Amino acid sequence: MTTTGGLAHIRPTATDGQPGGLFVGVDVGGSKIAVLVVDAALDVCSRHTIPTSVGEPDEAAGQIASAIDTALAGARASIRDVRAIGVGVPGRVDPATGVVSLAVNLGWHRLPLRERLEAVLGVPVAIENDVRAAAAGILDRGTLGDVRDFIYLSVGTGISAGVVIDGAVHRGTRGLAGEIGHIVVDADGPVCPCGLRGCLETIASGPAIARAAGESRTAADVYAAAAAGDATATAVVDRAGAALARAIHALVMTYDVERIVLGGGVSRAGATFLDPIVRELDAMRAASELATDMLPADVVAVSPDGGDVGTWGGISIARALVSAVEGTQRPEEVVAREVNG
Repeated sequence: MTTTGGLAHIRPTATDGQPGGLFVGVDVGGSKIAVLVVDAALDVCSRHTIPTSVGEPDEAAGQIASAIDTALAGARASIRDVRAIGVGVPGRVDPATGVVSLAVNLGWHRLPLRERLEAVLGVPVAIENDVRAAAAGILDRGTLGDVRDFIYLSVGTGISAGVVIDGAVHRGTRGLAGEIGHIVVDADGPVCPCGLRGCLETIASGPAIARAAGESRTAADVYAAAAAGDATATAVVDRAGAALARAIHALVMTYDVERIVLGGGVSRAGATFLDPIVRELDAMRAASELATDMLPADVVAVSPDGGDVGTWGGISIARALVSAVEGTQRPEEVVAREVNG
């Protein structure tokens, strides 16, 4: 029996014999951990979501393992039925070692997450940055059809972008490509958890939107109030939408991608979330011929996967673990190759 994070699990024998047929995708966010279980045909078997324990890295593996156990129970399965697990985590992640070296919004530093999860669960585990995993999932599932140059922009507890160029997910030299949430947009703005002032996340993330409208509210409450005509809430969501539109403009101008796909918890506010972004983009087009060329009307789309986009990303990197002939490569080498294209 192996104990991690205060939870005890009997180490299974699935990987000692015939592997199971299920894949598990996990999306770790600043407010929740979501789990998706699918079969070999990618049919959904179950989903499960629990709150995230922020700032408790020693509890992380146990908490994730517990959520996986519950999701598998919902599918009338066990860890013995699982072939591989993919976990997306916000921040700097090394898929080759499975170490989360820096997750600002979670309070995790140099956490060997893959090693701990494999010790608890006894199943191969892939670890990757959450938005890069989500982008890989969008690419692998053909959600955008033939589009091979796009960016997945996640707006939730944090803000980050998964960049896909010519059909390959771009990680960057230090594994932090797309951390647009920590670009300064207001030098006199609030202090960000990263240490700088006025980062995009301090204006347009879910917690920032809630704080700007009053600490008793959530971002969902603010968008609902804005939809009902509340002036304060409307001003807050308009400011956030304008900031996100400028971020979209910067991403398109930098990478010249065909599509920006919006996701994350805040995006689920629907038209109240999207309309301020579109208005600001329209204003840019009206002011600039270059912006008109670079920002066509269909450049922005909300992810059709809704809350599952991150967990489908986990499924994608889990499947990458077993895409090569077993025994010829270590799983993390396969993931690094798949993600880097």
